[in-house]
Amino acid sequence: MRIRTAAAGSSLFFALAPGVVAGVVPWWLTGWSAAPAGVASRVAGAALVAAGGLVLLHAFARFVREGLGTPAPVAPTARLVIGGLYRWIRNPMYVAVVACVMGQALLLGQDVLWVYAGALMVIFYAFVRCYEEPALRRRFGSEYEAYRAQVPGWYPRVRPARGPRATS
Repeated sequence: MRIRTAAAGSSLFFALAPGVVAGVVPWWLTGWSAAPAGVASRVAGAALVAAGGLVLLHAFARFVREGLGTPAPVAPTARLVIGGLYRWIRNPMYVAVVACVMGQALLLGQDVLWVYAGALMVIFYAFVRCYEEPALRRRFGSEYEAYRAQVPGWYPRVRPARGPRATS
């Protein structure tokens, strides 16, 4: 896949997946109406949303430039993406989406978003274990197994993993 095609596909998937999960659904659940919340809670929430958004943008860009593909299962990468933030954590996109929803929960003071964030984490974990990991194992074999042994899935390493293609 060429970089332009990967970028276009990733942009579309960005709008459809994280855009809906971390944007449309929280809006549907809350109407963006804010309950009373302290300034510290709102600032922390805004920081979490911003950090989650930056992580998502970085991760999608890695899929385009390093993987020559998209995060969408229908247009996967040609190469295993193990650089950038993927040197610290295997699933930064899922963690970032949950962080965005948690940030919205703090920002808006809406408890329903905490429940939604918890449900997302369960769904994401099940999807990764039941579909993504087996698919990556089949597609990339020992390269994926070596990466999986070095980098945790759901919490970041203290230091980045070193691998043959793990560049920042």
